[in-house]
Formats: sequence, structure tokens, C-alpha cells
Amino acid sequence: MATKPNLSFWQLWNLSFGFFGVQIAYALQSANISRIFATLGADPHDLSYFWILPPLMGMIVQPLVGTWSDKTWCRWGRRKPYLYVGAIVAVLVMALLPNSGSFNLTVKAAMSFGLVMLMLLDTSINMAMQPFKMMVGDMVNEEQKSKAYSIQSMLCNAGSLVGYLFPYLFTWFGISNIAPEGVIPDSVTYSFYVGAVILLLCVLYTGLSVKEMPPQEYAKFHNITEEEKSEKKDLLHLLLNAPKAFWQIGLVQFFCWFAFLYMWNYTTGGIADNVWGTTDTASEAYQAAGNWVGVLFAVQAVGSVLWAMVLPLFRKMKVGYSVSLVLGAIGFISTFFIHDQYLLFISFLLIGCGWAAMLAMPFAMLTNSLSGSSMGAYLGLFNCTICLPQIIAALLGGVILALVGGSQIMMLVVAGLSLLLGAVAVAFISEKGAKC
Repeated sequence: MATKPNLSFWQLWNLSFGFFGVQIAYALQSANISRIFATLGADPHDLSYFWILPPLMGMIVQPLVGTWSDKTWCRWGRRKPYLYVGAIVAVLVMALLPNSGSFNLTVKAAMSFGLVMLMLLDTSINMAMQPFKMMVGDMVNEEQKSKAYSIQSMLCNAGSLVGYLFPYLFTWFGISNIAPEGVIPDSVTYSFYVGAVILLLCVLYTGLSVKEMPPQEYAKFHNITEEEKSEKKDLLHLLLNAPKAFWQIGLVQFFCWFAFLYMWNYTTGGIADNVWGTTDTASEAYQAAGNWVGVLFAVQAVGSVLWAMVLPLFRKMKVGYSVSLVLGAIGFISTFFIHDQYLLFISFLLIGCGWAAMLAMPFAMLTNSLSGSSMGAYLGLFNCTICLPQIIAALLGGVILALVGGSQIMMLVVAGLSLLLGAVAVAFISEKGAKC
């Protein structure tokens, strides 16, 4: 098999730069969806159900994007057409979602409108996000793959940092952080508007600066034979013949993403109650807590960037993976005992350690066991190991919340226990696997 040529730093950078904009959109969604629906009037026991749609759409969209793009080639490339479509739809929806409470609709109608917008937003973000992972797998050789995913991880966390901080910064600049009951504050609405513009510009930059491999060149570098080209492998066939690493890493993914769904879902309510002493979503204190959660998530992103520099120092990848998840678990559990908003920085720096490993380790381990013929399809299917645990966590959220006495901060403790199970599951990963 021919070896792909080394790419310069800026070529690697250009491959993933659009991810910065996509991640701003994802961070705004992650940090503000529970806040938005709580402001619209959702019951805390029902909040987790609003989080079923995003991973469900990911499970549907990403395998399809992967499969279709494996077979696509046109004047715009293989993966980029899906990137463009996803970005355009995401921009439109980001202009509508934060206005769900501003159209003089009933509470039920406003939440229904918000749900449809959330479904479209997550569908489009998934469609825009997946091509970046695939292009790295397509165009980067084994020697540089770790560096390429590190750059992608750094841009991902930088985008998260910006998206998480937007509402807090807009409030600091004097934009209102309170609004009439059932209406989303301007600080959040303007954050989505600006995020949409940045997303579009970043995606256009990557689209214009990256030239994907034409089919003949791609086949040469991925050792794809004419017989393999003509083979018709459906998703079920690929799933049944997935490398062992796919399932082993998937088990770790289950516990990790189960945990982080509860972080996104319950941190605002938990911190508002545990630190600000309020559960009144219309109060100024609750909205201040909502802004502070954005700051805490930004601290998590900083922790993730810093820990990503430490991870390569571990001689064994599995040890680094496991230690990272244990640190993240400690961070989650510690939030229960902390009632000072600034001490929470320690908790979220530790949570960032777990997040850094979740972004880098799984894809690095998996892509080493895959060939190029079905790279996109397998990466799309692997996304189900991210989405399915979130759906299960969302379905169980109301039940578990009732079991812990309705305490949203206790849900972060549950998240910590789940990460500990993920750290144990790392031991069962086999780092060697046949190419599939």
C-alpha cells in the first residue's frame, strides 16, 4: 500500500479549522438547551427527555453521512458537500431556536417549536461535524494521525471555550441577561446569532483551503481494490464484521457519554440550587447561575487543552485513558460538596481531564484498526457509541432524579460514578486489531 505524504502543520490545521466553528454551535447547544427549555416552562423531571433528540439524530445522520460520503465524488469533493449542507442548515436554525419564546406562542407550542428546532440543529451539527473526522482519516498518514487529531481536539476545545463564554461575555458588555417569563434572554439569543456567523466563516475557510483526494488517488493510498470498490456492504454487514476494538472502546464510550449527558442536562439546575440557592427559573439568580455554568464549561475546556498536553507523556495509552476518566469522576462527585462558585473551577478542570481523553483516545485507537474502503461508514457507526448512551441516560434521567430526591446536583454524582465504571472498562480494550 502506498504511503500518504506528510502534510505541513498548516495543511493539518486547515483540515480541522472548520471544527472550531461547528464546536461553537455545539457548545451553545450543550450549555443552553436545558436553560432554554427550563425558561420556556419545562419541569426539571422532564428536562432529560429534551436531550433524547440530539443523540437520536446523531445515530441516524452520522452513519448515513459516512456511508453516502464513502461513495460520493463530485466537483466539491467527497466529504465537503455534506459539510456545506450541514453548516447552512445549522446557521438558519441557530437564528430561530433562541426565539422559541418570542413568537407569542403558548408554553406547549413554544416548547414544541423549540423541540423541532433542536432536532434540526443537532441534525445539521452532526452532518457538519462528521466530515472533519473522516477527512483526517482519509488524508493523514499513520505517523501524523495523532498530531492531526490533537490539532482537531485543540480546535474543538477552543470552539467550546468561545461558545460557553458567549452569554457571560455579552452580559458583561451590558446585554440583558433577564427577560419576561418564558422568553430567552438577549445574552443567549445574541450568542446564537454570533455563533452562527462564525460557524459559516470557519466552514467556508476549510472548504476553500482543503482539496480532497480524487477517487484514484484515494484508492491507491488506502489499498482499495477494484473488487472492494464493487462490493456492496450495508451497515448491518459492517457492524457484524466490526473489529474487536470497535466494541471494546464502545463499552467505555457508553459510561463516558452517559455521564456527560447528565452534566449538560443538570449542571445549570444543580449549580443554581447548590450555590445560588434557587430553583426559580425566572429569577435573576437562576439566570446568573446559567451564565456561570458557561464559564465552568469554559474552564472544563481549558482543563481539557492542558491535559491533552499531558496525555502523550503516558507510556501506555490505556493508562492515560483510565487515569483521565478517574480524574473526571472526582471532578463530578466533588460538585456535591462545593458551595462556592469559584471553587467549582477545580471540579471542572478535573472534568476537563476526562473530556480530553474522550476526544482523543477512542478515534485514535479505532482508526488504527480500519482500512479506507469503509472508513466513513465505520466512523458513522462508531458515533452510535456516543449517541446510544445519551439516549438511555435521557430516558432514565427522570427516574434517577426521583431516586435521588429530585436533587439535580446529585445527578452530577451519578455522572461521576458512571465515569469510574468507564475507567474500569478501559482495561478490556485490546489495542491491536485487524484492519476492516
